[in-house]
Amino acid sequence: MEAYYRYILAVHIIFVVSWMAGLFYGVRLLIYHTEANDKAEPERSILMKEYATITGKLWNIIATPAMILTVVAGALMIYLVPGWLQQPWMHVKLGFVLGLLAYHFICQRMIRQMRKGIFKCTSTQLRLWNEVATILLVAIVFTVILKSAIDWLYGLVGLIIFSAVIMMAVKIYKYYREKDKK
Repeated sequence: MEAYYRYILAVHIIFVVSWMAGLFYGVRLLIYHTEANDKAEPERSILMKEYATITGKLWNIIATPAMILTVVAGALMIYLVPGWLQQPWMHVKLGFVLGLLAYHFICQRMIRQMRKGIFKCTSTQLRLWNEVATILLVAIVFTVILKSAIDWLYGLVGLIIFSAVIMMAVKIYKYYREKDKK
């Protein structure tokens, strides 16, 4: 069992990395797609079509298959070592993973809406949204690495501080970006 577990763990890690890359770049493409909406013709039409194509391929060829394989490999690891489900840290990790799955499907909905010309978020809102995946990734990695050694209260406070720093960085970036346009 141990030999199979290590192979499955390796596959799990590989597809987590692929999934996260897809999530990060997918939302970045949504930002570019939204900003292309403000361009003059013919640049606008060319960019809109290209971003829709690239985003669709990224989502359907990389992000979603990687998400599926991540979940399958994770489920196989739990099947091989069911004792993980007795550990409190695993419940916390699975909660964050459910959050990441929800994030994935919300992004998928946004991609479908944008392909139809529906833009519900500004590029700044999407930049903030993009950081949600980062926050969830950090939370998952710290939970898995620290396991029961983590003090959940300190971990939660640290995550909130980390989130605030990321949000401030996005706001500062927006300020300087708008300042450079003037």
